[in-house]
Amino acid sequence: MSADSGSAGEGSVRAGRRTVRIHRPRKVLFPATGSSGPSGSSGTGRGSGFTKADLVEHYRSVARYMLPELKGRPLMLERHPDGLEGPRFMQKNIPGNYPDWARQAEMPKKGGTVTHPVCDDAATLVFLADQATITFHRWLSRADRPDYPDRLDFDLDPAEDDFEPVRAAALLLRELLDELRLPAMAMTTGSKGLHVIVRLDRRTAFDDVRAFAMDAARVLAARDPDRLTTEQRTDARAGRLYLDVQRNAYAQTAVAPFSVRPKEGAPVATPISWDQLTDPAVTARRWTVTNVLEQARTRPWSDIPARGRSLGPARRRLDALR
Repeated sequence: MSADSGSAGEGSVRAGRRTVRIHRPRKVLFPATGSSGPSGSSGTGRGSGFTKADLVEHYRSVARYMLPELKGRPLMLERHPDGLEGPRFMQKNIPGNYPDWARQAEMPKKGGTVTHPVCDDAATLVFLADQATITFHRWLSRADRPDYPDRLDFDLDPAEDDFEPVRAAALLLRELLDELRLPAMAMTTGSKGLHVIVRLDRRTAFDDVRAFAMDAARVLAARDPDRLTTEQRTDARAGRLYLDVQRNAYAQTAVAPFSVRPKEGAPVATPISWDQLTDPAVTARRWTVTNVLEQARTRPWSDIPARGRSLGPARRRLDALR
Protein backbone atom coordinates (compact mmCIF):
# COMPACT_ATOMS: atom_id res chain seq x y z
CA MET A 1 0.00 0.00 0.00
CA SER A 2 1.40 3.34 -0.98
CA ALA A 3 1.12 6.45 1.17
CA ASP A 4 -1.19 9.17 -0.04
CA SER A 5 0.54 12.55 -0.17
CA GLY A 6 -2.65 14.35 0.79
CA SER A 7 -3.27 12.69 4.12
CA ALA A 8 -1.26 10.73 6.64
CA GLY A 9 -4.46 8.86 7.42
CA GLU A 10 -4.97 7.54 3.89
CA GLY A 11 -3.31 5.27 1.38
CA SER A 12 -3.99 3.75 -1.99
CA VAL A 13 -3.92 0.32 -3.60
CA ARG A 14 -3.64 -0.65 -7.22
CA ALA A 15 -6.33 -3.20 -8.02
CA GLY A 16 -6.63 -4.29 -11.61
CA ARG A 17 -6.84 -1.18 -13.79
CA ARG A 18 -7.81 1.14 -10.94
CA THR A 19 -6.19 2.78 -7.96
CA VAL A 20 -8.46 2.64 -4.93
CA ARG A 21 -8.08 5.01 -1.99
CA ILE A 22 -7.89 3.39 1.44
CA HIS A 23 -9.11 5.43 4.40
CA ARG A 24 -7.53 4.97 7.83
CA PRO A 25 -5.39 2.01 6.72
CA ARG A 26 -3.81 1.68 10.16
CA LYS A 27 -7.19 1.26 11.87
CA VAL A 28 -7.00 -1.96 13.90
CA LEU A 29 -9.94 -4.22 13.05
CA PHE A 30 -8.80 -7.38 14.84
CA PRO A 31 -7.13 -6.69 18.19
CA ALA A 32 -3.77 -8.29 18.86
CA THR A 33 -3.86 -11.59 20.74
CA GLY A 34 -0.82 -12.83 22.61
CA SER A 35 2.63 -11.86 21.41
CA SER A 36 2.20 -12.39 17.70
CA GLY A 37 -0.28 -11.20 15.13
CA PRO A 38 -0.86 -12.13 11.52
CA SER A 39 2.36 -12.92 9.70
CA GLY A 40 3.03 -11.04 6.52
CA SER A 41 1.12 -8.05 7.88
CA SER A 42 1.18 -5.16 5.48
CA GLY A 43 0.49 -2.41 7.92
CA THR A 44 1.12 -3.22 11.53
CA GLY A 45 3.98 -5.61 12.16
CA ARG A 46 3.67 -8.69 14.33
CA GLY A 47 1.82 -8.58 17.59
CA SER A 48 -0.03 -5.32 17.01
CA GLY A 49 -3.29 -6.50 15.56
CA PHE A 50 -4.80 -6.87 12.11
CA THR A 51 -5.51 -3.57 10.37
CA LYS A 52 -7.70 -2.37 7.54
CA ALA A 53 -4.55 -2.34 5.39
CA ASP A 54 -4.11 -6.04 6.19
CA LEU A 55 -7.74 -6.73 5.30
CA VAL A 56 -7.38 -4.91 1.99
CA GLU A 57 -4.19 -6.81 1.21
CA HIS A 58 -5.89 -10.14 1.95
CA TYR A 59 -8.72 -9.44 -0.47
CA ARG A 60 -6.40 -8.00 -3.10
CA SER A 61 -4.19 -11.08 -2.93
CA VAL A 62 -7.03 -13.63 -3.17
CA ALA A 63 -9.03 -11.69 -5.76
CA ARG A 64 -8.15 -13.96 -8.69
CA TYR A 65 -9.51 -16.96 -6.77
CA MET A 66 -12.43 -15.25 -5.07
CA LEU A 67 -13.92 -13.19 -7.89
CA PRO A 68 -15.21 -16.16 -9.93
CA GLU A 69 -17.26 -17.10 -6.85
CA LEU A 70 -18.70 -13.57 -6.53
CA LYS A 71 -19.18 -12.46 -10.11
CA GLY A 72 -22.71 -11.46 -10.99
CA ARG A 73 -24.13 -12.16 -7.52
CA PRO A 74 -25.93 -9.74 -5.21
CA LEU A 75 -24.02 -9.48 -1.94
CA MET A 76 -24.71 -8.81 1.69
CA LEU A 77 -21.82 -7.12 3.47
CA GLU A 78 -20.83 -7.84 7.06
CA ARG A 79 -19.15 -4.60 8.12
CA HIS A 80 -17.24 -3.69 11.27
CA PRO A 81 -16.25 -0.01 10.83
CA ASP A 82 -14.74 0.14 14.33
CA GLY A 83 -13.29 -3.34 14.31
CA LEU A 84 -14.46 -6.48 16.07
CA GLU A 85 -14.92 -4.61 19.33
CA GLY A 86 -17.41 -2.19 17.75
CA PRO A 87 -20.89 -2.63 16.28
CA ARG A 88 -21.60 -4.95 13.36
CA PHE A 89 -23.66 -3.98 10.33
CA MET A 90 -25.27 -6.48 7.96
CA GLN A 91 -25.74 -4.34 4.88
CA LYS A 92 -27.68 -5.39 1.78
CA ASN A 93 -27.91 -2.05 0.02
CA ILE A 94 -24.88 -0.42 -1.54
CA PRO A 95 -22.70 1.54 0.91
CA GLY A 96 -22.32 5.30 0.82
CA ASN A 97 -20.02 6.80 -1.82
CA TYR A 98 -20.35 3.65 -3.92
CA PRO A 99 -18.27 4.35 -7.05
CA ASP A 100 -20.02 4.71 -10.39
CA TRP A 101 -17.65 2.17 -11.95
CA ALA A 102 -18.71 -0.60 -9.52
CA ARG A 103 -21.60 -2.83 -10.52
CA GLN A 104 -24.86 -2.85 -8.59
CA ALA A 105 -28.09 -4.81 -8.95
CA GLU A 106 -31.58 -3.67 -8.02
CA MET A 107 -33.37 -6.79 -6.77
CA PRO A 108 -37.08 -7.19 -5.98
CA LYS A 109 -38.19 -7.71 -2.42
CA LYS A 110 -41.59 -7.71 -0.76
CA GLY A 111 -42.90 -4.16 -0.95
CA GLY A 112 -40.05 -2.74 -3.01
CA THR A 113 -36.47 -3.29 -4.12
CA VAL A 114 -32.95 -3.40 -2.68
CA THR A 115 -29.91 -2.21 -4.59
CA HIS A 116 -27.13 -4.69 -3.78
CA PRO A 117 -23.43 -4.38 -4.47
CA VAL A 118 -22.10 -6.84 -7.04
CA CYS A 119 -18.38 -7.58 -7.03
CA ASP A 120 -17.06 -8.38 -10.50
CA ASP A 121 -13.52 -7.04 -10.25
CA ALA A 122 -10.60 -6.58 -7.88
CA ALA A 123 -11.15 -2.84 -7.54
CA THR A 124 -14.68 -3.35 -6.20
CA LEU A 125 -13.40 -6.01 -3.81
CA VAL A 126 -10.77 -3.61 -2.47
CA PHE A 127 -13.27 -0.74 -2.25
CA LEU A 128 -15.64 -2.88 -0.17
CA ALA A 129 -12.77 -3.97 2.07
CA ASP A 130 -12.04 -0.27 2.62
CA GLN A 131 -15.64 -0.01 3.83
CA ALA A 132 -14.57 -2.44 6.61
CA THR A 133 -16.39 -5.35 5.00
CA ILE A 134 -14.94 -8.25 6.96
CA THR A 135 -17.15 -10.96 5.43
CA PHE A 136 -18.87 -11.24 2.06
CA HIS A 137 -22.16 -13.15 1.99
CA ARG A 138 -23.32 -14.09 -1.51
CA TRP A 139 -26.62 -15.04 -3.06
CA LEU A 140 -26.84 -18.57 -4.43
CA SER A 141 -28.20 -17.15 -7.68
CA ARG A 142 -26.97 -14.44 -9.99
CA ALA A 143 -28.60 -11.10 -10.61
CA ASP A 144 -29.56 -11.85 -14.20
CA ARG A 145 -31.71 -14.85 -13.18
CA PRO A 146 -32.32 -14.45 -9.46
CA ASP A 147 -35.04 -17.08 -9.04
CA TYR A 148 -32.86 -19.87 -10.43
CA PRO A 149 -29.80 -20.70 -8.30
CA ASP A 150 -26.56 -22.06 -9.67
CA ARG A 151 -25.45 -23.26 -6.25
CA LEU A 152 -27.03 -25.72 -3.82
CA ASP A 153 -25.66 -25.38 -0.29
CA PHE A 154 -25.66 -27.78 2.64
CA ASP A 155 -24.47 -26.12 5.87
CA LEU A 156 -23.17 -28.68 8.35
CA ASP A 157 -23.68 -27.08 11.75
CA PRO A 158 -22.30 -29.01 14.76
CA ALA A 159 -23.88 -28.79 18.20
CA GLU A 160 -20.48 -28.05 19.77
CA ASP A 161 -17.24 -26.53 18.53
CA ASP A 162 -15.99 -29.96 17.48
CA PHE A 163 -15.03 -30.63 13.88
CA GLU A 164 -15.03 -34.43 14.00
CA PRO A 165 -18.84 -34.74 13.63
CA VAL A 166 -18.61 -32.27 10.76
CA ARG A 167 -15.93 -34.30 9.01
CA ALA A 168 -17.94 -37.51 9.38
CA ALA A 169 -21.17 -35.90 8.19
CA ALA A 170 -19.49 -34.32 5.16
CA LEU A 171 -18.04 -37.63 4.03
CA LEU A 172 -21.45 -39.30 4.40
CA LEU A 173 -23.06 -36.47 2.45
CA ARG A 174 -20.51 -36.82 -0.30
CA GLU A 175 -21.35 -40.52 -0.57
CA LEU A 176 -25.02 -39.66 -0.96
CA LEU A 177 -24.33 -36.97 -3.55
CA ASP A 178 -22.13 -39.42 -5.45
CA GLU A 179 -25.10 -41.81 -5.54
CA LEU A 180 -27.16 -38.96 -6.97
CA ARG A 181 -24.34 -38.18 -9.45
CA LEU A 182 -23.93 -34.66 -8.20
CA PRO A 183 -20.28 -33.54 -7.96
CA ALA A 184 -19.79 -31.68 -4.69
CA MET A 185 -17.26 -29.26 -3.22
CA ALA A 186 -16.32 -28.72 0.41
CA MET A 187 -15.50 -25.42 2.13
CA THR A 188 -14.55 -24.71 5.71
CA THR A 189 -16.61 -21.86 7.11
CA GLY A 190 -13.93 -20.24 9.25
CA SER A 191 -16.33 -20.70 12.17
CA LYS A 192 -17.44 -24.18 13.35
CA GLY A 193 -18.79 -26.01 10.35
CA LEU A 194 -18.48 -26.85 6.71
CA HIS A 195 -20.44 -26.09 3.56
CA VAL A 196 -20.96 -28.74 0.91
CA ILE A 197 -21.78 -27.08 -2.40
CA VAL A 198 -23.19 -28.41 -5.68
CA ARG A 199 -23.05 -26.44 -8.92
CA LEU A 200 -26.43 -26.27 -10.67
CA ASP A 201 -27.49 -25.43 -14.23
CA ARG A 202 -29.90 -22.60 -13.30
CA ARG A 203 -32.93 -24.45 -14.64
CA THR A 204 -34.54 -25.31 -11.30
CA ALA A 205 -36.31 -22.67 -9.22
CA PHE A 206 -35.43 -22.03 -5.59
CA ASP A 207 -38.50 -23.74 -4.11
CA ASP A 208 -37.69 -26.97 -5.92
CA VAL A 209 -34.00 -26.72 -5.08
CA ARG A 210 -34.73 -26.28 -1.39
CA ALA A 211 -37.25 -29.15 -1.44
CA PHE A 212 -34.61 -31.36 -3.04
CA ALA A 213 -32.00 -30.31 -0.49
CA MET A 214 -34.39 -30.99 2.40
CA ASP A 215 -35.28 -34.44 1.08
CA ALA A 216 -31.59 -35.26 0.61
CA ALA A 217 -30.86 -34.09 4.15
CA ARG A 218 -33.66 -36.27 5.50
CA VAL A 219 -32.34 -39.32 3.65
CA LEU A 220 -28.90 -38.64 5.10
CA ALA A 221 -30.22 -38.10 8.64
CA ALA A 222 -32.15 -41.39 8.40
CA ARG A 223 -28.87 -43.17 7.67
CA ASP A 224 -27.31 -41.93 10.91
CA PRO A 225 -30.16 -40.68 13.14
CA ASP A 226 -28.04 -40.74 16.31
CA ARG A 227 -25.64 -38.13 14.95
CA LEU A 228 -27.55 -36.17 12.29
CA THR A 229 -30.79 -34.19 12.28
CA THR A 230 -32.87 -31.83 10.15
CA GLU A 231 -34.60 -30.31 13.19
CA GLN A 232 -34.54 -26.52 13.00
CA ARG A 233 -35.23 -26.06 16.72
CA THR A 234 -32.01 -26.19 18.71
CA ASP A 235 -33.68 -27.84 21.70
CA ALA A 236 -34.90 -30.69 19.48
CA ARG A 237 -31.48 -31.61 18.11
CA ALA A 238 -30.29 -33.50 21.21
CA GLY A 239 -26.64 -32.76 20.51
CA ARG A 240 -26.79 -33.93 16.91
CA LEU A 241 -25.27 -32.13 13.93
CA TYR A 242 -27.82 -30.01 12.07
CA LEU A 243 -28.10 -30.43 8.30
CA ASP A 244 -29.11 -26.88 7.40
CA VAL A 245 -30.59 -26.31 3.92
CA GLN A 246 -32.50 -23.09 4.66
CA ARG A 247 -30.06 -20.94 2.69
CA ASN A 248 -31.45 -22.40 -0.52
CA ALA A 249 -34.07 -19.68 -1.02
CA TYR A 250 -34.46 -16.40 -2.86
CA ALA A 251 -32.40 -13.57 -1.34
CA GLN A 252 -30.81 -15.84 1.28
CA THR A 253 -27.03 -15.79 1.45
CA ALA A 254 -24.08 -18.00 2.29
CA VAL A 255 -20.57 -16.98 3.25
CA ALA A 256 -18.43 -16.54 0.14
CA PRO A 257 -15.22 -18.52 -0.40
CA PHE A 258 -12.10 -16.75 0.90
CA SER A 259 -14.12 -14.43 3.16
CA VAL A 260 -12.55 -13.46 6.47
CA ARG A 261 -14.67 -14.22 9.51
CA PRO A 262 -14.96 -11.76 12.43
CA LYS A 263 -13.26 -14.06 14.93
CA GLU A 264 -9.99 -14.16 16.80
CA GLY A 265 -7.10 -14.94 14.49
CA ALA A 266 -8.97 -13.81 11.33
CA PRO A 267 -9.96 -17.27 10.06
CA VAL A 268 -11.06 -17.58 6.44
CA ALA A 269 -13.81 -19.60 4.75
CA THR A 270 -11.66 -21.84 2.58
CA PRO A 271 -12.28 -24.26 -0.31
CA ILE A 272 -10.69 -27.65 0.34
CA SER A 273 -10.31 -30.93 -1.49
CA TRP A 274 -12.03 -34.09 -0.29
CA ASP A 275 -8.63 -35.64 0.38
CA GLN A 276 -7.82 -32.75 2.69
CA LEU A 277 -11.02 -33.32 4.63
CA THR A 278 -9.68 -36.68 5.83
CA ASP A 279 -6.64 -34.96 7.37
CA PRO A 280 -7.18 -34.62 11.15
CA ALA A 281 -5.31 -31.30 11.06
CA VAL A 282 -8.04 -29.75 8.92
CA THR A 283 -10.71 -27.96 10.94
CA ALA A 284 -13.19 -25.17 10.30
CA ARG A 285 -10.58 -22.56 11.26
CA ARG A 286 -7.53 -24.26 9.76
CA TRP A 287 -6.85 -21.38 7.36
CA THR A 288 -6.48 -17.74 8.26
CA VAL A 289 -5.37 -14.58 6.48
CA THR A 290 -1.78 -15.69 7.15
CA ASN A 291 -1.85 -18.92 5.15
CA VAL A 292 -4.95 -19.08 2.94
CA LEU A 293 -3.23 -17.78 -0.20
CA GLU A 294 -1.05 -20.88 -0.32
CA GLN A 295 -4.18 -23.03 -0.08
CA ALA A 296 -5.93 -20.99 -2.78
CA ARG A 297 -3.04 -21.56 -5.17
CA THR A 298 -3.64 -25.32 -5.01
CA ARG A 299 -7.09 -24.74 -6.63
CA PRO A 300 -8.77 -27.47 -4.57
CA TRP A 301 -11.99 -27.36 -6.63
CA SER A 302 -10.26 -27.69 -10.00
CA ASP A 303 -11.34 -31.33 -10.44
CA ILE A 304 -15.04 -30.45 -10.05
CA PRO A 305 -16.83 -29.92 -13.40
CA ALA A 306 -17.43 -26.23 -14.00
CA ARG A 307 -20.73 -26.92 -15.73
CA GLY A 308 -23.67 -27.07 -13.33
CA ARG A 309 -25.81 -30.18 -13.08
CA SER A 310 -29.52 -30.59 -13.64
CA LEU A 311 -31.53 -31.67 -10.61
CA GLY A 312 -34.04 -33.64 -12.68
CA PRO A 313 -32.09 -36.93 -12.88
CA ALA A 314 -30.84 -36.45 -9.31
CA ARG A 315 -34.43 -35.99 -8.10
CA ARG A 316 -35.45 -39.30 -9.66
CA ARG A 317 -32.51 -41.08 -8.04
CA LEU A 318 -33.26 -39.46 -4.70
CA ASP A 319 -36.92 -40.46 -4.84
CA ALA A 320 -35.83 -44.05 -5.43
CA LEU A 321 -33.83 -43.93 -2.19
CA ARG A 322 -36.61 -42.52 -0.03
